Amino acid sequence: MASMMQPQIILLKEGTDTSQGKAQLVSNINACTAVGDVVRTTLGPRGMDKLIHDDKGSVTISNDGATIMKLLDIVHPAAKILVDIAKSQDSEVGDGTTTVVLLAAEFLKEAKPFIEDGVHSQNLIRSYRTASTLAIEKVKALAVSIEGKSVEEKRGLLAKCAATTLSSKLISGEKEFFATMVVNAVMAIGDDDRLNLIGIKKVPGGNMRDSFLVDGVAFKKTFSYAGFEQQPKKFLNPKILLLNIELELKSEKENAEIRLSDPSQYQSIVDAEWNIIYDKLDKCVDSGAKVVLSRLAIGDLATQYFADRDIFCAGRVAEEDLNRVAAAAGGTIQTSVNNIIDEVLGTCEIFEEKQVGGERFNIFSGCPSGRTATIVLRGGADQFIEEAERSLHDAIMIVRRAVKNSTVVPGGGAIDMEISKYLRQHSRTIAGKSQLFINSYAKALEVIPRQLCDNAGFDATDVLNKLRQKHAMQSGEGANYGVDINTGGIADSFANFVWEPAVVKINAINAATEAACLILSVDETVKNPKSESAQGDAAGAMGRGRGGGRGRGMRRR
Repeated sequence: MASMMQPQIILLKEGTDTSQGKAQLVSNINACTAVGDVVRTTLGPRGMDKLIHDDKGSVTISNDGATIMKLLDIVHPAAKILVDIAKSQDSEVGDGTTTVVLLAAEFLKEAKPFIEDGVHSQNLIRSYRTASTLAIEKVKALAVSIEGKSVEEKRGLLAKCAATTLSSKLISGEKEFFATMVVNAVMAIGDDDRLNLIGIKKVPGGNMRDSFLVDGVAFKKTFSYAGFEQQPKKFLNPKILLLNIELELKSEKENAEIRLSDPSQYQSIVDAEWNIIYDKLDKCVDSGAKVVLSRLAIGDLATQYFADRDIFCAGRVAEEDLNRVAAAAGGTIQTSVNNIIDEVLGTCEIFEEKQVGGERFNIFSGCPSGRTATIVLRGGADQFIEEAERSLHDAIMIVRRAVKNSTVVPGGGAIDMEISKYLRQHSRTIAGKSQLFINSYAKALEVIPRQLCDNAGFDATDVLNKLRQKHAMQSGEGANYGVDINTGGIADSFANFVWEPAVVKINAINAATEAACLILSVDETVKNPKSESAQGDAAGAMGRGRGGGRGRGMRRR
């Protein structure tokens, strides 16, 4: 009897929510599948866009997986893992963000019936990891290198990769135009890895075809003072001085105190202030520079002074733009005007101020180091230009990756179908439960071509049967066949130049498998009670502390 009356052991704080076991695992899988369903329709050239309206009233129209995942503000702890893999895919490769979320959700969906039937999740995880390794090896085996080609051939091949990325974006109608622009921009920065050397400036108005690439730096005209219009707006081979100092007349601080015995001394103090600024301006002029840019303000006195001497100046230039001018023109940003030598000055072939739509742009072209480029985007609505910028970012990342890892694989679901076939064949050589799990992994990979068909309005079952038949051919000639978005049938993706860098697919399979395994390995969720009670306790403790531990009416003894 005594043993039956043992007190209950309380480990966790009262109000702590714990859920564990099979039900918890299935709940996590359902949450991730729901996230996958949100972005499912955005996949491929015929993918739909999402309009996201946040609490601040700003509207975003996008079909970029990473952008949608960021803006969704997901609160489910397991589903947040999918947001993280979309972000990592975006920062590492740039494209394939929808693919990675979709694959992870599909792997979990295929695992769900096994979990419900009582299979231990560790068995699934082991098989999924094996399947992932085999899939990545197969991608590497199927990849085709574009190394060793001439520069012109390589440009053409890279443009094909960029066009494949852009075909699923809002600007797909002009993908050839933008693909060439992106390849030129990436080639301009050469081996440099810094993405900020390619600037994208947005100017509302005009149409997409009015967008242009500047082989150098372009930025919007900064705030200017009187006298600015008298300055020359075009120079050939000018010297460029880059500063990080203010060229303004500075009065004394309010709390400065100067005691004078003679009123005439006051004038000498005022003159000293003017002499300081004039001394700075003289040194800038003596350096021989014809274009003066500063990150801080250039005041009205300095603007007029430079105008009188046929020098162009711009103050409050964004730090990013100033750094890009320094990289392109070969100058160094100065924090003092003393001892300005020729080595710290930059130069370019042509500097001019140009009207673009309703904005005026300062454009530096023909820079000697040439390690920078600027794309000026035009378009109707602001949301449209924002989405165009995100699309170009993806294309730039893809081209950079293709330059570094110069292997490509066929797109349009062709590579997914081939890996799926390979894993199905491999699974039959395995005895035991693992055969079923690897087979389900192979089936999950078919989600890519199936979703491409669904989004384009084709009969997915019919197209997938044709693809399975083509990929099952012993000769291996069907390995490059994928979904033909234009006709609703199947076609050789490689021959149609639907290419993507192998690194995109490798990264997507890796990240999606890791995320699926991570979610399958969680069998308990512990949620701490709301912090309101904790805040209440803290407030009570503070109250007791202030009162020194005595009640209000208690008499002192």
